[in-house]
Amino acid sequence: MSDVYIIGVGMIRFGKYLDGSVRGMAKEAFDLVLKDAGIPKEAIEAAYVSNTFWGMFSNQHSIKGEVMLWDIDMNGIPIVNCENACAGASTAVHLGYTAIKAGMYDVVLALGSEKITHQNKALSLSAYATCMDVENLESHINMFMELTKKLDFRLPDGETPPGEGRSIFMDAYAMGARWHMKKYGSTKRQLAVICSKNHFHGSLNPKAQYQEPMTVDEVMNARPVTYPLTVPMCAPVGDGAAAAILCSERFLRKLSGARPVRIRASVLGSGTHRDLDGEDIGERLSKKAYEIAGVGPSDIDVAELHDATSYGELHQYEAMGFCKPGEGGILAESGATTLGGRIPVNTSGGLECRGHPIGASGLAQIHEIVEQLRGEAGKRQVEGARIGLTENGGGNLGVEEAAMCIHILEKA
Repeated sequence: MSDVYIIGVGMIRFGKYLDGSVRGMAKEAFDLVLKDAGIPKEAIEAAYVSNTFWGMFSNQHSIKGEVMLWDIDMNGIPIVNCENACAGASTAVHLGYTAIKAGMYDVVLALGSEKITHQNKALSLSAYATCMDVENLESHINMFMELTKKLDFRLPDGETPPGEGRSIFMDAYAMGARWHMKKYGSTKRQLAVICSKNHFHGSLNPKAQYQEPMTVDEVMNARPVTYPLTVPMCAPVGDGAAAAILCSERFLRKLSGARPVRIRASVLGSGTHRDLDGEDIGERLSKKAYEIAGVGPSDIDVAELHDATSYGELHQYEAMGFCKPGEGGILAESGATTLGGRIPVNTSGGLECRGHPIGASGLAQIHEIVEQLRGEAGKRQVEGARIGLTENGGGNLGVEEAAMCIHILEKA
């Protein structure tokens, strides 16, 4: 089976584009990735396209990828629509990878484009609940409340019920954070350290939605969302598009001047029925990815983790094996995950600052790691970066992500 390489990446700056369109952003990202790869579009044999909310907001269902690529004259090729909540774009990369591995194609496109901002803010926030089991949403919310009671945790005065005025996912992450605080003694300040670090990284990234640094105290004292999370600790609503072009080793040999990055592992999995003390989906899948890639956590030079909240990043430090269980907050406070540290994480600014347009986020992670491994990340470059990891979770069932995709990439 052929090795699989990424030969092109492209993304637009994530942000709030009320007058933008899913197909317009997709075209911008496509033009950028094609230029970066240095190949004609006619070389692309198949496309895997990610989007989550277009149907909800504009009633465009069923053939989203075909519509996005219609105006670009990418017609006639196989186009696969990928919808996997926040993990949709990384799933598109995984499917392209497996198709090349299987020998079906030599060159494929992975593309994600998402528009979430809307004049009706309540509509934007309520859309996130569709990434859960909507028929059983009430029982899911009740589970959060029961877990809070079992933790013997008293919500602060004025705390509103789950999902009220915010994405229901913030309650899921907050519940996880409370459990971690109760079990391991982690603190709200440690979450603020992670958020402040991401704001510093985001200030160095011209494609980040937020590019302003924030101190730990500013994060701590910001408006609360649901304890222990404050507004800066939570990924913003936003829009954007990103893309990658993957190819086989056979096709790569035909190119001159390519800057390839090898995909050493691509793993996709789903959540299980477990309690908060059971083996986490990130632990399961990262072990599998490390085994396939023939590396371990200590070999990772730079990582992009799914920080829909600061607690999400803290949790993934532990799940990816970057530190022992319970020591994620300590790792952050040590400076190890900051540029110049042992394992810089979310050098793009992460979802918290780079932004989180659901159907494009996984490819934005890939974009960042490819730039890092090529040595093209500018002021946020990790010196000597050779192996990078991306972890992209999607949706929620029970107490963990409904889907997750992990990629391990290597400088070629």
